[in-house]
Amino acid sequence: SRAKDVTMPAKLPVNFFSTRSPVIDLFRGQLDYADHLRQDSEIVLYFFYAPWCGQSIAAREEIEHVASRLSDQVLFVAVNCWWNQGKCRKQKHFFYFPVIHLYHRSFGPIEYKGPMSAVYIEKFVRRVMTPLLYISSRSKLLDFLSNYEPGVIGYFEFNASPQPPGYLTFFTSALHSLKKDYLGTIRFGVITDKRVAEEISLVHSGSVYLHRHFNTSLIYPNDIMNYTAENICKWALENREMLIRWLRPHGGKSLLLNNELKKGPALLIFIPYNPLAEIHPLLDEITKVALEYHNCNKSQAAEPDLQHIGDTDSPAFDSSVPDAHPKLSETFSITKYPCCNTVVLPQWHSISRTHNVCELCINQTLGVKPNKVHGPHCNFLEIEAALDSFYLQEHTFFQVISNTIECSNFLSFYSPFSYYTACCRTVNRHFLSFISSENAIFQTPKVAFSSHGKKDNTQHSIPHIEDRNCFIPNLHISDTNITGLSCRTNKTLNLYLLDSNLFWIYAERLGASRSTHLKEFAAIVDLKEEVHYVLDQNQSLVGSTLENFIKNFSILYSPLKRHLVDDPSVHIHGQHVITEVTTPTFHETVFLSEKNVLLLYYAPWCGFCASLNHIFIQLARLLPADNFIVARIDITRNDLPWEFMTDRLPTILLFPHQRKEQSVKFPEDFPVTLPNLLKFILHHASLSSSEPCTKECLHKGTVLQQGHISHLEREIQKLRSEIRALHQAHDQLEAQLSEARREEHRLQQQKHTLEKQHKTLQLHSEQLQATYDQKNQELLEMAEKLQELADASENLLKANTLLRILVASKEGKLQSKDEIKESLPSEQTISEDHDISVATAATTSEEERIDNIDTIDTEHSSGNRTE
Repeated sequence: SRAKDVTMPAKLPVNFFSTRSPVIDLFRGQLDYADHLRQDSEIVLYFFYAPWCGQSIAAREEIEHVASRLSDQVLFVAVNCWWNQGKCRKQKHFFYFPVIHLYHRSFGPIEYKGPMSAVYIEKFVRRVMTPLLYISSRSKLLDFLSNYEPGVIGYFEFNASPQPPGYLTFFTSALHSLKKDYLGTIRFGVITDKRVAEEISLVHSGSVYLHRHFNTSLIYPNDIMNYTAENICKWALENREMLIRWLRPHGGKSLLLNNELKKGPALLIFIPYNPLAEIHPLLDEITKVALEYHNCNKSQAAEPDLQHIGDTDSPAFDSSVPDAHPKLSETFSITKYPCCNTVVLPQWHSISRTHNVCELCINQTLGVKPNKVHGPHCNFLEIEAALDSFYLQEHTFFQVISNTIECSNFLSFYSPFSYYTACCRTVNRHFLSFISSENAIFQTPKVAFSSHGKKDNTQHSIPHIEDRNCFIPNLHISDTNITGLSCRTNKTLNLYLLDSNLFWIYAERLGASRSTHLKEFAAIVDLKEEVHYVLDQNQSLVGSTLENFIKNFSILYSPLKRHLVDDPSVHIHGQHVITEVTTPTFHETVFLSEKNVLLLYYAPWCGFCASLNHIFIQLARLLPADNFIVARIDITRNDLPWEFMTDRLPTILLFPHQRKEQSVKFPEDFPVTLPNLLKFILHHASLSSSEPCTKECLHKGTVLQQGHISHLEREIQKLRSEIRALHQAHDQLEAQLSEARREEHRLQQQKHTLEKQHKTLQLHSEQLQATYDQKNQELLEMAEKLQELADASENLLKANTLLRILVASKEGKLQSKDEIKESLPSEQTISEDHDISVATAATTSEEERIDNIDTIDTEHSSGNRTE
């Protein structure tokens, strides 16, 4: 029988946390006991772990550190979810470890997905403990609204009852926000003072207010949406305004960075961040830059200090009140809400050297008062509509020849409630430039862009929507700030923050120094253009530095130098035959040198590249050092401009002297040999023209040429000897092939002979099999007959035995009767003797018959043996 499988039972689990730890360790997976403990605590943290998991082991110390600080307020329970006999393993199905769940009374679980660092975990636990921030005064309200994170404020009067209507719903919505957004980007606050609530125009208890810096702040629409915790959370998440986003990669495979970088150019700022710190001066400075950068309407709400929070003239609050500013539609103008586009019209005459430049602005609120939800916006769809309307009437602006600004309004054909303003001036086309000056009014590009919305020939039109400053004097923006720059350029940046204490490795990959002690770094990554720029680490990361960095990137012809990652391990010492090129030395070695440069692209994993080293060393020794540079570059450790990238290794490029931009690639179908490389170089290289050569120079040249010729002759002799050796090998191979063919023919004949013999033997075998079957059948029939004879012989033996017994009994009777019947007449005696003789004769005949049968059996047996 098959042996049964023997399975060793798993070892019993042991304590994962120390017995002195404030964390209750349920190392046997007692999930039911954990739920029992949760019933008696207000805040509970579950730490689900696997004892073998490295991340669980690393997070154990962090959890113990948090528990030592919050154990008097929070119950910390660790559950082994890997023990196969425990209820946790049977009921929970986690795809990774560790997993942290938090419960606030009966609400939960709230999963924590942030970094496994003590400060971040403690910050999240404290947010769960107090999801609402109590705002008791105007100063606290000011601090709350000044934060870069979106804020939701609820106003509730606690005078009538301990829990006014809607308060628990609002409290639960804050917990829902933490459950859906583990980063906690939305902060929730509560106001109980009516006077403080009036500062943001909240007058009814139960009102919920979403603060936004630039767009109109919103009040929760109770008449449209049900007042539930899920709806409040969903409404806040959908309408929040994100100035800066925190990026926290979890360390595994993720598309987080890819998805964010695909949205457009990104400014990644690495700062050391402590979530538990009360003040963050550097973060406040970055927030101020972000507010200015996105402040397209010059709103006072974008100012971080919010000094006039109680002033009714502040648009940050009155936009949410229906009756505030009844004259807003009358005072609305392009000087307050600029949403403009510069358009350069074609020359009005073919020989004219002047252009009409117009600033096309949108006024969306003529005759219509904005509601409390939707404020004025400026997007490309509206610019497109404005351009369509403008081009339908552009003939009216062709004949304007004036050195002063002339403005006119015209209605939109899309909406009767809006109009467009076009302010034009005639300028000489020689003065169209980006250079700002005190006397310059218009700023237009030096290159022509495609027209937006114009359907006819537009080769002379230059609509300009990038890097423009408003030319209206009242809207002139100086070069000292970046206010509203995100709306004045198509190169709008998305701002992201990363904690350098956790993610400094990303900064190093972008170009940050590994030896720096102050982990502050900023870089702009443009995934579409495949470039990134690095802020000089010698400059301190302050607001003014970031502003200049952003402005330099935003202009059309950016002065920023593209950063290329090089190989820091390459250090060249002394003289080398082959020059090793890196990213920093690429431009200097290839383009700035006054020599012909032969560059080899290679990689450490390329075996064929390594086989070319001896050829390039010989080539470098042959070529004159004063006119040629033989170099190579490792493309796996150095970034190159995209025009010099290659997808095939090895690749050989020749940069001729005096025409480096006309680089020549070594043909891929040619073998890389020394003669081929010399022919390639001599054909495409630029030989420097020098002064008339003297006799000594001619002699040196002749000697060098003779040396080259002798070297080539030696190479040719080597090649000829190799060719002769190849011919000999070819002849030997041909002889071996002919012998192999003859052997193959002989084997084929033997194969046919063996096949014939095999067929003959197979026929003989079939005949023998048939004879065997026939004899076997005959033997079976003979055996049946013999069995029948044996049965008959046995019956006769039994009858003979009975007859002998009968004869014996008869003889006994006769002896007894002789004495009794002596007196009988002799005739009777004779008759009896006659009967006995008859019986004896019958017995004798029967014995003779049996003897005949035995004789027949003996003859049959002898016949069988003969056969």
